[in-house]
Amino acid sequence: MTNHVLAMTEQQHVSVFCFCFGRYSESLYALFSLGGLFYLFSGARTVAMIMLALSGSARSNGALNAGYICFEALLQAYDAAIQKKRPMALVTGFLRSTCVFLPFFAFQAYGYLNICVHGDTDELRPWCKAKLPLLYSFIQSHYWGVGFLRYFQVKQLPNFLLASPVLSLAVYSIVHYTKLLHQLFQSTSIHEQIIAIVDGRLVEAYESSDVATVLKSEISTGPHNKKQGNTEVKKRKSVAASAASAASLDSNVSRGRIVGDNKDECPLLVLPFILHLTFMTFTAFFVMHVQVSTRFLSASPPIYWAASRILAPARGGSCKRWGYFVIVYFVAYILLGSLLFPNFYPFT
Repeated sequence: MTNHVLAMTEQQHVSVFCFCFGRYSESLYALFSLGGLFYLFSGARTVAMIMLALSGSARSNGALNAGYICFEALLQAYDAAIQKKRPMALVTGFLRSTCVFLPFFAFQAYGYLNICVHGDTDELRPWCKAKLPLLYSFIQSHYWGVGFLRYFQVKQLPNFLLASPVLSLAVYSIVHYTKLLHQLFQSTSIHEQIIAIVDGRLVEAYESSDVATVLKSEISTGPHNKKQGNTEVKKRKSVAASAASAASLDSNVSRGRIVGDNKDECPLLVLPFILHLTFMTFTAFFVMHVQVSTRFLSASPPIYWAASRILAPARGGSCKRWGYFVIVYFVAYILLGSLLFPNFYPFT
């Protein structure tokens, strides 16, 4: 009886936390995640930090958004090292990333204090004795059966079929943009790409690509040394211009193609998005209840980049047929999901 009460208490802590951030937290998480990424790559880093921290308040996986801040900080630190300056970007990046993680840590501390420290019984729950006591992870594993390959059962095949469209779209986007990044690295050095990003010289090239909304970067650099200023500026402009030329799109883009076949149209800033989506897709397929993928991956921009590429009007044949499939799936997701999910049917 005591264990049953404790189990109810643990799950109530999670339920109350989710309820406080909306009747369901996934849409709020997507709003803050996408908004935070937009502001981050637009240069409004403080607003981005707040929004990404709020995404972590809505859903625990929002803490992973700190990786984007770390990526930007590494780019700035590399640029500072080239200019022989102190890499203060690492310090500010660390502080901003910590702020994004704060809601996750706060919730874990809240659960630990209420159940493990100030609980009504002397019997400690198993997760309280762990080296890293994580309430939510214990609930998922102990009560919901979440774990590596634990969902791979014959009776779960319908749920795998339910998740197959969004997982297929995720895998397609990962493969597509990984190929573009590989081709980019072959044609342009990483050093040139970083300088071009930090100097903001690739904005014009990005404006014609399918990632322009999120990936415009206006990262400013500090003043140059007076003695070496002109030489350094010319050198950096030359490198940045070379990288911008390598990342420019072909003439088909100006005729309405969102993503063409030009191998150089993918900027380096796509990398953290693909790494994030790859981790999320792997976790959704192998660890979680796979049907959750339909909403778990909904805040990942590459999903929509890939969908827009399939739906591009210049593409025909089989791609056009896949475009119809994408439209039907998105419409069905909205209509059926709105009916099934709030009535506790197995939609996600």
